[in-house]
Amino acid sequence: MFYIYEKSSTYIMGKLNTRTGEVRPDHRQSYKTMPAAKAALTRMSKRYRADLLESVNDPLFRYGIAEAEYFHKMIEKSRTRTNIMNNQQFSEKVNTPGYLSPASESYWSM
Repeated sequence: MFYIYEKSSTYIMGKLNTRTGEVRPDHRQSYKTMPAAKAALTRMSKRYRADLLESVNDPLFRYGIAEAEYFHKMIEKSRTRTNIMNNQQFSEKVNTPGYLSPASESYWSM
């Protein structure tokens, strides 16, 4: 399993919206093979170049591809959050969904 991730924030990026051309973070998006991930990244780049004629924010330069296990071990960043029940600081990965984070109300209301 492979992820396309933003190099600066390490957010896992979702599918390309072909109508608007934007790509949003989505922790659920993965690809079975490396060629499939590369093809998706190429589609993102082609769509971006069709809309804007600058190469500064081209997805080929902003995003990277990594195997899931290696990504979670070596690349993914952590952030410090505050538990809403006892105000203690804790560290969590940036791709943790809101409903799994003790810093969100939805975690405590389940």
